[in-house]
Amino acid sequence: MAAAVLVLIAATPFASHAALPVSIDGQPLPSLAPMLQKVTPAVVNISTKTRVQVRDPFFDDPVFRQFFGLQGSPRSRVEQSLGSGVIVDAAKGYILTNNHVVGGADDITVTLQDGRDFKGKLVGTDPDTDVAVVQIQGTNLQALPLADSAQLRVGDFVVAVGDPFGLGQTVTSGIVSALGRSGLGGTGYQNFIQTDASINPGNSGGALVNLRGELVGINTMIFSPSGGNVGIGFAIPTNLSTEVMKQLIATGKVNRGNLGVETQDITPRIAKVLGLKDSNGAVVTRVNSGSAADSADIQVGDVITALNGKPLRNAQDLRNAEGLLPLGSTVTLAVQRNGAVRNVSAKLVPEKLATVDGAKLDARLAGVTFSELPQNLRSQGLGGVAVSSVRAGSRAAQAGLQANDMVIGIGNLRIPDLRTLQQLAGVNPRQLVLVVSGDDGVRYVDIR
Repeated sequence: MAAAVLVLIAATPFASHAALPVSIDGQPLPSLAPMLQKVTPAVVNISTKTRVQVRDPFFDDPVFRQFFGLQGSPRSRVEQSLGSGVIVDAAKGYILTNNHVVGGADDITVTLQDGRDFKGKLVGTDPDTDVAVVQIQGTNLQALPLADSAQLRVGDFVVAVGDPFGLGQTVTSGIVSALGRSGLGGTGYQNFIQTDASINPGNSGGALVNLRGELVGINTMIFSPSGGNVGIGFAIPTNLSTEVMKQLIATGKVNRGNLGVETQDITPRIAKVLGLKDSNGAVVTRVNSGSAADSADIQVGDVITALNGKPLRNAQDLRNAEGLLPLGSTVTLAVQRNGAVRNVSAKLVPEKLATVDGAKLDARLAGVTFSELPQNLRSQGLGGVAVSSVRAGSRAAQAGLQANDMVIGIGNLRIPDLRTLQQLAGVNPRQLVLVVSGDDGVRYVDIR
């Protein structure tokens, strides 16, 4: 049997439809058409173009390129994709969509239902929640009113609107099948609405609305054993997407709070050692000095079993719950130690990341600031050192080092963390070659 897979933009050969109620708010509702007349003008088509560098072991060789006279010749291709979006602020032209629809795009075109095209400006993206905000400058725009997605109930009727297959706007209906879905694979923060309303290729970023025509979610993906729709689709709740949107508009990025702990899953063997009845929860393996957890007297070996009254199954549940809460939130943690359970409060604060000035490591690294990786990356098993900033005109900048790169090695030496990098201070190798991971893959940066 084929394993089930998550599909961000998925086909739907087998649509699942739910029967419609005979009334809403006591009024007969023989058709969804009146509601959709107000909704569809706010749902847009988004097409993108992304220039991708073409890598080839022969053409990457400078000797080969010089021999065949290929110096300076372009080696890239243009990738195109289609998706959907929802206008949520008509006055300012703000559009909610998915990160996987517009993230990394060089050109964004937004097409309205009335056929007008606009050049889209990418305001910001948040890959961890798959939310992005695009802005257009236009008149006579129509926005969707936002519903409180916390009021959704399993069984509520919903309608998905998007632009599947590039055919034009399409509407599908269904019900809310489940709420608060998480643990679906991937590395992001998850709190999905599950629906059986069909989500098709191009629907990503489109609207999930209630029967009042209010936006309750942003369609994002399906779960399927074959890649086809089997009635299990997922949308990002409006309350989550709008909170992310506010931060993207204000600062261009999302700042998340942090407890300052590292945890791991509880295996049966660990449960036996700690005297636990089961394997639910997350055992603390590290507490950062001065963190919220440190102030709450959480210690290595403690087991966190619940957050704000919601039981935690594993370390991923804790990370997910932590990442979905706004910065500054005060949370209540159920902590088990030596067989006793107590409740402690902790305030989510910005994560403090240690940094180092490159000039203190090697004169050739002057103008570069390095920092340790954030906890969300470390928890995924990633190792390396983040490049926080690179001064224009510095040796590193001239060699091609960029902010947001990740240094994973120097020469043949692996660099798993900032401490290892600091140990190289004063070594001054004759040839300083950094192994760097960035948006364009892994590359070597030779700094002279």
